Amino acid sequence: MVIGRHIIADLYGVNKGLISYEDKVKEILEEIAEKANLNKVGSMYKQFQPYGVTGVILVEESHVSIHTWPEHELVNLDIFSCGDVSKVDKAFELCLEKFKPKSYQHKVIDRG
Repeated sequence: MVIGRHIIADLYGVNKGLISYEDKVKEILEEIAEKANLNKVGSMYKQFQPYGVTGVILVEESHVSIHTWPEHELVNLDIFSCGDVSKVDKAFELCLEKFKPKSYQHKVIDRG
């Protein structure tokens, strides 16, 4: 029985302009959560100096989190949701569309 899906991913070769500053990362991640029909409870982001962002969106079903290293063109993602696993798949697909990595590695863990 699968009660949730957890995707952990590293995105490589991501445009620095997309991942350097909080306002852009927040805009992208919030749009992804909305389009994936995740039920947002709240969110928090941290801007690093001179660049780089960490952030988390708390959703009723669990969370979406991100950490960026613009100097390495790297994004780490963590997406977990219980219930409808298609929401997690959709959120990950949207991350790939929005961040446009040159390559990526990911693990899909079905929970339960």
